Amino acid sequence: MKKLLALAVVAGGVFFVIKRNRDAKAEADLWREATAPTERPMSGVSPNGSTPAKASSDSASKN
Repeated sequence: MKKLLALAVVAGGVFFVIKRNRDAKAEADLWREATAPTERPMSGVSPNGSTPAKASSDSASKN
């Protein structure tokens, strides 16, 4: 009975390590995809998704 319990504990530990490694790889892949540079630049859109404000000649002369 003790051998069976020990075997179950070892098997549970192995499955826990495998699941943890799989989850860590999935999260690393997600971060890699989320932070990868885009293949082509987006014209007129900043990286955060908002459209940058256009400077008028009036506001440019105030600088």
